[in-house]
Amino acid sequence: MQLVVARIGRAHGIKGEVTVEVRTDEPELRLGPGAVLTTDPSSVGPLTIATGRVHSGRLLLRFEGVTDRTAAEALRNTLLIAEVDPEEVPEDPEEYYDHQLIDLDVVTRDGTTVGRISEISHLPYQDLLIVERPDGSEVMIPFVAEIVPEIDLEEQRAVIEPPAGLLDESQAEIASGREDS
Repeated sequence: MQLVVARIGRAHGIKGEVTVEVRTDEPELRLGPGAVLTTDPSSVGPLTIATGRVHSGRLLLRFEGVTDRTAAEALRNTLLIAEVDPEEVPEDPEEYYDHQLIDLDVVTRDGTTVGRISEISHLPYQDLLIVERPDGSEVMIPFVAEIVPEIDLEEQRAVIEPPAGLLDESQAEIASGREDS
Protein backbone atom coordinates (compact mmCIF):
# COMPACT_ATOMS: atom_id res chain seq x y z
CA MET A 1 0.00 0.00 0.00
CA GLN A 2 1.21 3.50 -0.76
CA LEU A 3 1.06 6.33 1.78
CA VAL A 4 1.85 10.01 1.22
CA VAL A 5 4.54 10.78 3.79
CA ALA A 6 5.57 14.33 2.81
CA ARG A 7 5.23 17.21 0.38
CA ILE A 8 8.30 18.99 -0.91
CA GLY A 9 8.37 22.71 -0.24
CA ARG A 10 10.79 25.36 -1.44
CA ALA A 11 14.49 25.03 -2.06
CA HIS A 12 16.79 25.81 0.88
CA GLY A 13 20.25 27.15 0.15
CA ILE A 14 22.23 26.46 -3.01
CA LYS A 15 23.25 22.81 -2.58
CA GLY A 16 19.98 21.10 -3.48
CA GLU A 17 18.21 20.89 -0.11
CA VAL A 18 14.44 21.31 0.11
CA THR A 19 12.05 22.00 2.96
CA VAL A 20 9.54 19.23 3.57
CA GLU A 21 5.99 19.30 4.94
CA VAL A 22 5.93 16.04 6.89
CA ARG A 23 2.72 14.01 6.63
CA THR A 24 3.70 11.02 8.73
CA ASP A 25 4.01 10.48 12.46
CA GLU A 26 7.13 8.41 11.78
CA PRO A 27 9.48 10.66 9.79
CA GLU A 28 12.59 8.94 11.18
CA LEU A 29 11.31 5.66 9.72
CA ARG A 30 9.92 6.91 6.40
CA LEU A 31 12.22 9.85 5.58
CA GLY A 32 15.68 8.63 6.59
CA PRO A 33 18.79 8.62 4.38
CA GLY A 34 18.63 5.82 1.83
CA ALA A 35 14.81 5.74 1.69
CA VAL A 36 13.53 5.41 -1.87
CA LEU A 37 10.20 7.14 -2.40
CA THR A 38 7.85 7.22 -5.35
CA THR A 39 6.40 10.60 -6.28
CA ASP A 40 3.30 12.36 -7.47
CA PRO A 41 3.77 13.41 -10.21
CA SER A 42 5.42 10.09 -11.00
CA SER A 43 7.65 11.62 -13.69
CA VAL A 44 9.76 13.28 -10.96
CA GLY A 45 10.72 10.08 -9.17
CA PRO A 46 11.57 7.80 -7.70
CA LEU A 47 13.70 9.89 -5.32
CA THR A 48 16.34 8.53 -2.94
CA ILE A 49 17.03 10.54 0.21
CA ALA A 50 20.73 11.38 0.47
CA THR A 51 20.64 13.44 3.68
CA GLY A 52 18.18 14.87 6.14
CA ARG A 53 18.42 17.37 8.97
CA VAL A 54 16.27 19.65 11.05
CA HIS A 55 16.88 23.39 10.70
CA SER A 56 14.81 25.95 12.63
CA GLY A 57 12.11 23.35 13.29
CA ARG A 58 11.78 22.31 9.63
CA LEU A 59 12.92 19.08 8.05
CA LEU A 60 15.38 19.61 5.20
CA LEU A 61 16.10 16.80 2.75
CA ARG A 62 18.58 16.41 -0.09
CA PHE A 63 18.00 13.78 -2.75
CA GLU A 64 20.57 11.85 -4.75
CA GLY A 65 21.21 13.62 -8.07
CA VAL A 66 19.77 16.94 -6.86
CA THR A 67 22.82 19.13 -6.36
CA ASP A 68 21.73 22.73 -6.87
CA ARG A 69 18.96 25.18 -6.07
CA THR A 70 17.42 25.04 -9.56
CA ALA A 71 17.00 21.25 -9.43
CA ALA A 72 15.65 21.49 -5.89
CA GLU A 73 13.13 24.18 -6.83
CA ALA A 74 11.89 21.96 -9.69
CA LEU A 75 10.72 19.44 -7.05
CA ARG A 76 8.45 21.93 -5.27
CA ASN A 77 4.96 20.61 -4.40
CA THR A 78 5.90 17.02 -5.26
CA LEU A 79 4.30 14.43 -2.98
CA LEU A 80 6.60 11.77 -1.53
CA ILE A 81 5.02 8.33 -1.28
CA ALA A 82 6.27 5.36 0.75
CA GLU A 83 5.37 1.72 0.19
CA VAL A 84 3.90 0.35 3.44
CA ASP A 85 2.73 -3.14 4.37
CA PRO A 86 -1.10 -2.89 4.72
CA GLU A 87 -0.91 -4.97 7.91
CA GLU A 88 1.54 -2.55 9.53
CA VAL A 89 0.13 -0.42 12.34
CA PRO A 90 1.65 2.56 14.19
CA GLU A 91 3.55 1.78 17.39
CA ASP A 92 1.30 4.05 19.47
CA PRO A 93 -2.13 2.42 19.94
CA GLU A 94 -3.72 5.90 19.88
CA GLU A 95 -2.44 6.60 16.34
CA TYR A 96 -3.94 5.44 13.06
CA TYR A 97 -2.99 5.49 9.42
CA ASP A 98 -5.45 7.26 7.14
CA HIS A 99 -6.32 4.02 5.34
CA GLN A 100 -7.44 2.52 8.67
CA LEU A 101 -9.94 5.35 9.20
CA ILE A 102 -11.34 5.83 5.69
CA ASP A 103 -14.77 4.21 5.33
CA LEU A 104 -15.33 3.73 9.09
CA ASP A 105 -18.94 4.29 10.13
CA VAL A 106 -19.36 7.26 12.47
CA VAL A 107 -21.92 6.99 15.27
CA THR A 108 -22.69 8.96 18.42
CA ARG A 109 -22.45 7.35 21.88
CA ASP A 110 -26.20 6.62 21.78
CA GLY A 111 -25.81 4.78 18.45
CA THR A 112 -27.16 7.48 16.13
CA THR A 113 -25.63 7.13 12.67
CA VAL A 114 -23.74 10.23 11.55
CA GLY A 115 -22.18 8.93 8.33
CA ARG A 116 -18.96 7.44 6.99
CA ILE A 117 -15.41 8.86 7.01
CA SER A 118 -14.54 9.80 3.42
CA GLU A 119 -11.32 11.72 3.97
CA ILE A 120 -8.79 12.86 6.57
CA SER A 121 -7.69 16.50 6.42
CA HIS A 122 -4.29 17.11 8.02
CA LEU A 123 -4.08 20.66 9.34
CA PRO A 124 -1.16 22.21 11.24
CA TYR A 125 -2.77 21.95 14.68
CA GLN A 126 -5.18 19.03 14.37
CA ASP A 127 -6.62 16.56 11.92
CA LEU A 128 -10.22 16.62 10.72
CA LEU A 129 -12.36 13.65 9.85
CA ILE A 130 -14.45 14.50 6.79
CA VAL A 131 -17.67 12.54 7.23
CA GLU A 132 -20.16 12.00 4.45
CA ARG A 133 -23.68 11.91 5.81
CA PRO A 134 -26.42 9.65 4.43
CA ASP A 135 -28.00 12.68 2.68
CA GLY A 136 -24.73 13.39 0.83
CA SER A 137 -23.73 16.42 2.87
CA GLU A 138 -20.41 16.54 4.74
CA VAL A 139 -19.47 17.39 8.29
CA MET A 140 -15.95 18.05 9.56
CA ILE A 141 -15.16 16.49 12.93
CA PRO A 142 -11.99 17.47 14.82
CA PHE A 143 -10.00 14.28 15.43
CA VAL A 144 -9.34 14.88 19.12
CA ALA A 145 -9.97 12.50 22.03
CA GLU A 146 -12.68 14.72 23.59
CA ILE A 147 -14.83 14.47 20.45
CA VAL A 148 -13.70 11.08 19.08
CA PRO A 149 -13.19 8.97 22.21
CA GLU A 150 -13.30 5.59 20.48
CA ILE A 151 -12.02 4.05 17.26
CA ASP A 152 -13.04 0.42 16.91
CA LEU A 153 -11.27 -1.10 13.92
CA GLU A 154 -12.81 -4.55 14.55
CA GLU A 155 -16.33 -3.12 14.36
CA GLN A 156 -15.27 -0.62 11.66
CA ARG A 157 -16.68 2.39 13.49
CA ALA A 158 -15.72 5.65 15.15
CA VAL A 159 -17.74 6.75 18.16
CA ILE A 160 -18.09 10.50 18.66
CA GLU A 161 -19.35 12.82 21.40
CA PRO A 162 -20.10 15.96 19.39
CA PRO A 163 -20.39 19.29 21.19
CA ALA A 164 -23.59 21.25 20.65
CA GLY A 165 -23.74 22.67 17.14
CA LEU A 166 -21.14 20.40 15.53
CA LEU A 167 -23.69 18.22 13.75
CA ASP A 168 -26.65 20.62 13.78
CA GLU A 169 -26.03 24.36 13.54
CA SER A 170 -29.44 25.11 15.09
CA GLN A 171 -28.11 23.65 18.37
CA ALA A 172 -25.00 25.87 18.42
CA GLU A 173 -24.42 27.96 21.52
CA ILE A 174 -23.83 31.64 20.77
CA ALA A 175 -20.76 32.82 22.68
CA SER A 176 -21.08 36.53 21.92
CA GLY A 177 -21.62 38.82 24.88
CA ARG A 178 -22.63 41.68 22.60
CA GLU A 179 -26.22 42.81 22.78
CA ASP A 180 -28.08 44.22 19.80
CA SER A 181 -29.45 47.71 20.36
